[in-house]
Formats: sequence, structure tokens, C-alpha cells
Amino acid sequence: MSEYQYYEFQALDRPLSDDEQEQLRAISTRARITATSFTNGYNWGDLRGDPRHMVERYFDAHLYVTNWGTHRLMLRLPKSALNLAAVRPYCLDHRVDAWATRTHLLLDLTNEDEDADWVEDADDCLAALIGVRDELAAGDLRPLYLAWLSALTAWELEDDEEEEYQTAFEPPIPAGLDALTAPQRALADFLRVDTDLLAVAAQASPAMPKEPAGPTKKDLARLIAALPQEEKDALLLRLAVGPEPRLRTDLLHRLRGTTVPATVARHRSVASLLDAAHAVRTERRQRAEHERAAARAEHLTALAREAESVWRQIEAHIATKKASAYDTTVTLLMELRDAYDHTGQRTDFGRRLTRLREDHQRRPGFIRRLDRHNLR
Repeated sequence: MSEYQYYEFQALDRPLSDDEQEQLRAISTRARITATSFTNGYNWGDLRGDPRHMVERYFDAHLYVTNWGTHRLMLRLPKSALNLAAVRPYCLDHRVDAWATRTHLLLDLTNEDEDADWVEDADDCLAALIGVRDELAAGDLRPLYLAWLSALTAWELEDDEEEEYQTAFEPPIPAGLDALTAPQRALADFLRVDTDLLAVAAQASPAMPKEPAGPTKKDLARLIAALPQEEKDALLLRLAVGPEPRLRTDLLHRLRGTTVPATVARHRSVASLLDAAHAVRTERRQRAEHERAAARAEHLTALAREAESVWRQIEAHIATKKASAYDTTVTLLMELRDAYDHTGQRTDFGRRLTRLREDHQRRPGFIRRLDRHNLR
């Protein structure tokens, strides 16, 4: 399979100017560039520009996927929307990185799995992920915790230092890990978050509070009247300078406050999380194996009751003298053998099989198939 890389950038808070679009055209003459986006796919070669620099300067979101297993999401938010100090506890190696420019905070979330299957249309998922940007801006840190879980799994696969796992602890736990939003579920899939690890982490996550009813026009008038004059002037200035898509959202958050509760710290070690996830995974697999064994036993019991009917089918298949019918016969005989074993009648099966071989000994193709599958 040839290499494939897909790059997508989106400008959300403001459109790109004509000059900025020309600057981007110098990076790639093949890319599709609009006032709000830059997209390109590569079957050979690579993007000449630095995605970090492009997000710092032009864009609010970036998606990168490859057919060798790299998934990367970068987000840019105004500094007023998300504090770097609140993000840093969730950073882990290069897989969850954050830094600030003069005006913005940037997040870089990466997952790499060379053994993962290529997902068709994986290069069309930024629209499903972009909602986590607004959630982060509203104070919901679940996307950061999900990215940390993804990085933790990769760290576990690379490292084998038990002492490091014992002395490393999880970051603050956001509320609602057991009730992810649609963008958060898309992010968990994109970053390949281990479902068992997420289930264990969610056990210490508080429940999300119920969303209060929206304020009435009278309520908003009262809340606006209570704002300090200096803050009102700043909001009007932002409106006059505009366009600023987040202005209404920021104002409503300021008036109503956020409904996302403070995160909690449980001080669970990385080792305890990984061990608990392993236990959940083992229990789930054992339960699945038990269910498969029970279903198999039920099937064999039913087959033993219908044995005479199956023997008649076998005779009918052999009579056709067709190779495909011989193959079907062998499959039925192997199932019958297991059914007789299951019900303690292996001797009876042996007698019937011996008689079958004697009756059809002049059919070498059929006999060879019996021998090949050790049906003697």
C-alpha cells in the first residue's frame, strides 16, 4: 500500500484575508484553500509548511491522519477561554502538548498505532471533533482527560518501568466521564482511547449537573445591568471591532456562569489505573469465553438430538459425487463428532463413521477428505 497523508485546517473565529490565503498558497499550490480552510492529501511527498506554525498564525483547528496509523488533532483557543495552567496537568510526552502565544493557547493531541487498520473516511472526521473546542472553552475538561488516557496507553506500551507507573498520578478528574458528549465520543475514537481504561477512570468521575433553563430576557437585562461599567465597555469594543463569533458565547458564560463543576483529584496512580483496566479487560474476556462455551454446548446438544437427520443429509451430499458436496459432508461430520463427544456417545459416532467409510470406499476424493481431517 502506498503512503497517504491528509491535512485539514479550519479557521473558525475569523476568516482568512486575501493576503493570508496567498501566503498559504506559497506553502502548497495543490491544496484547496478558502477563506476558512486549507485541505490537501498526499500519496507522495509531504506538506512543506509546519502545522504548528500554521495553526499559531492562521487556523483554529487542524486534523492530520495517515494510513500508517497517525491521528493528530490541534486546536487553538483564545487565552481568555482556556488557561494554560489548567491544561498542563493533562500533558504527557509529545502526545498531549500545550503552549501559548501572545493571544492564544494551543493544544496538540496525537495517537500513533502502526497496527491499527486504516479507517475509510477517517480524513472526514474534523467536523465531528470540532465541538470539543467549544466544550473546552466552556470549561469542560473531559476532552483533555480523554487525550491523557490515550497517551497513557501509548506510554504503557512503550515503557516497562513499574516504578514510574507507581509514582505517576492521574490529573484532575472532570465530571461526566461516564456520559460523554458526541464530540467527546468522536475524540475518544479518534485518539483510540481504551474503553476499559475509560470505564475504570469514570468510576471516580462525579456526575454532570443538570443544565439549568436558559435565562429570560428579563433575567438577561438584570444580569447585564449588574456588570461593571468597565466590563461593559470592553464587550462593546469587541463588538465594534468584530466580527468575533465567540462574543455572544463569552457574554452568556459571563452572565450565567459555567455549569461544569470543578474537577476532583483522587490521586490514583497510573499503575493502579492500568492494573484495574487490565482486570476489567480480563473479566470481560473470560465472560465472553464463558458465553461462547455455553452457546457452543447448547448447539452441540441440539445437534445430537437431530443426529439422524444430519446423517441423512450426509448421505444425500455424498450421492451427488461433487467435490463441494464432499467438503460440506466433512464439515457436518466434524460437527457431529463434537456433538457425540459432548453427549458421551463417541463410540456410536465411530461405528457410524466406519460404516460410512466402508459404504463409500470407492469414492477416493471423499475418503481423502476424511483422512485429511482425521475422520477415521
